[in-house]
Amino acid sequence: MANIKSAIKRIDTNETKRALNQSKKSEMRTAIKQVEKFVEANDVENAKAALKETVKKIDKVVQKGIIHRNNGERQKARLAKKVNNLGA
Repeated sequence: MANIKSAIKRIDTNETKRALNQSKKSEMRTAIKQVEKFVEANDVENAKAALKETVKKIDKVVQKGIIHRNNGERQKARLAKKVNNLGA
């Protein structure tokens, strides 16, 4: 355990940020699963609406630096492909 005051503060700060990042990442994953659930059920309208919200969440997580930009782009592309194949 750290003895220096600044090191103790860093540990607390890092723990707080880790918890926030974890919750944002979890929200994003839940949103992705929601879109995939609508795709499985062939529910085009709800899938498109959920995709729009999910893309916003993914973009926000990328902007905060929680996941890498390429990872976010890949997730969005895969979801969009699944939703677009429903309409075809």
